[in-house]
Amino acid sequence: MSDAVTTRPVVEANDLCRVYEIKRGWLRPRAQLQAVGGVSFRVAAGQTLAVVGESGCGKSTLARMVTLIEKPTAGTLRLQGVDAVETPPQARATLRRAVQLVFQNPYGSLNPRHKIGEILATPLAINTTLTPAERRERAQTILARVGLRPEHAQRYPHMFSGGQRQRIAIARALMLEPALLVADEPVSALDVSVQAQVLNLLQELQNELGLAYLFISHDLGVVRHIAHEVMVMYLGLVMEQGPKRSLFARPLHPYTRALLGSTPGLSGLARDKRIVLKGELPSPLSPPAGCVFSTRCPNVAERCREVRPALRPVGDRQVACHHAERLAG
Repeated sequence: MSDAVTTRPVVEANDLCRVYEIKRGWLRPRAQLQAVGGVSFRVAAGQTLAVVGESGCGKSTLARMVTLIEKPTAGTLRLQGVDAVETPPQARATLRRAVQLVFQNPYGSLNPRHKIGEILATPLAINTTLTPAERRERAQTILARVGLRPEHAQRYPHMFSGGQRQRIAIARALMLEPALLVADEPVSALDVSVQAQVLNLLQELQNELGLAYLFISHDLGVVRHIAHEVMVMYLGLVMEQGPKRSLFARPLHPYTRALLGSTPGLSGLARDKRIVLKGELPSPLSPPAGCVFSTRCPNVAERCREVRPALRPVGDRQVACHHAERLAG
């Protein structure tokens, strides 16, 4: 499958921002926390955009905006060509059927008091006019599609392994026939051998159904297996974005190089050239004035501390670094 997006996007975001107001105590003004600061991307049917970065970089906030759980503070979001931000409540409810979320924890995302068949049929009962018999039939069909048997519909979640529970969670996400799945760390809670099985299932479903994926992960080994395009975030901003193959082969941003170099078996860089990050992620309440990565970057210069680099095209990708051309050479 080509890494290039050649069809109309299922989801398209332009300059998405999410700012939270934080209380700081009596008589003190509220602080502004920018969780996501101007993120743009598009994902077409049959394509996977992976969003990677350390904890606190804004990945999950971005997922909540795309799944319409939270409204962006600014920017635009379109699902299947329809405005998903400024839209009437009834139309918004319809849009929610087009995008479904697969959660990280397969043990906490399924109601332990309900049988699997009931869990799968509930979205249909809320959003469709199907009869109970039709809902049961569709639940069994989807169970078979994710590799489980019809009789599993009569069992409770505690009777399944972690990998089986995540298959059930994926099945639930498919019940309303979405165009986009947002997977927030969907395999991080699973054993490595089970991770591969679930990732292979996701790829098979994508090929069969033409699904678009927004795949949130911190594991670059998983990203290399499933993504077509990769977006690297740091402190709510995009550091680098582009096709998986070229980004993994020659990362242009120092932060991307550090992430790849810290993952065994991924980086082609010589060990003495790998970047070892020092220090902690800056507070989003008081980010650096210039480049947000300047406090940890080994290539930092005075300009980096004073001027925030814009995300700009460098070759076949977008990079937010003043020195991207030099690092590419």
